[in-house]
Amino acid sequence: MANKIIFMGTPLFCVPILKSLYQKGYNIAAVYTQPPQKSHRGQKINKSPIQVISETLNIEYRTPRTLKDNREEYKLIKRLDADLAIVCAYGQIIPKDFFNLVKKGFVNIHASILPKWRGAAPIQRSIMNLDLETGISIMKINEELDSGPVSNIYKIKISPSQNAEEISKILSTLAAEKILDNVNDILADKAKFINQDHSKATYAKKIRKEESQIDWNDEASKIIGKINGLSPSPGVFFSFSGERYKILKAVIGSGSGQVGEVISNHLEIACKGNKSIKILEIQREGKRSQKISEFILGSKIKKGLNLQNV
Repeated sequence: MANKIIFMGTPLFCVPILKSLYQKGYNIAAVYTQPPQKSHRGQKINKSPIQVISETLNIEYRTPRTLKDNREEYKLIKRLDADLAIVCAYGQIIPKDFFNLVKKGFVNIHASILPKWRGAAPIQRSIMNLDLETGISIMKINEELDSGPVSNIYKIKISPSQNAEEISKILSTLAAEKILDNVNDILADKAKFINQDHSKATYAKKIRKEESQIDWNDEASKIIGKINGLSPSPGVFFSFSGERYKILKAVIGSGSGQVGEVISNHLEIACKGNKSIKILEIQREGKRSQKISEFILGSKIKKGLNLQNV
């Protein structure tokens, strides 16, 4: 009889991984994902990407609001008698009393080079920190956040022009490929899990709304890291005449001026440290995104203006 696997995940990042397991012929006994969410206006119910693909593949799925003190889900998972549970950005803590319900335990796919960037936003924090590399870690889940022993780490380089969406797609594809070898080794008791060096741990806290606003007093490299790390969502913005302008793409320039000063008519802005950023793509509040060559034709943001003072 084929080995039974429980899959727990929610965002788009996890979809290629679940599809990879399904297409390889693993018996996906159940999928757990976050419940559908109401849109901001409350008119539409949005299913998670994992729920959508589960429906497409006709895989049984569950959407409990919490697993904590949830005897119904506890009994169900116990009854499934699964061989392995794979967790990927599920969005819920797995209670300790669930750990022994699965023969080979719960294995997590985490999008960082552990022990660096444990937590909710590892890809964003890695880019914002101007890291040169990131990766995927395959680890066992224990009681502490992302602190379990690690079996394998797969690394990739980060280029200064890549944003969080692009890195996420690369890591998702990598994880979808590598998880197959890891599952085989775990099921055959060939996988070796090594404890992390907890003294080197750093934490990727959830992105806060206030982090989206640009501070022109930051150095240009830090601003570019923030633009790339928070793109496309929630995005990074500055305000002008009571409106928000989201910067979608930018590069470091060599111009200088007062901090926050627009130093060219192509929207190059001076930052701390005698450097600047050149905006390449921008989106005015309520409008579509525009390349800078199109945006400047009708914009009132001109050379000599200081965005610190508006």
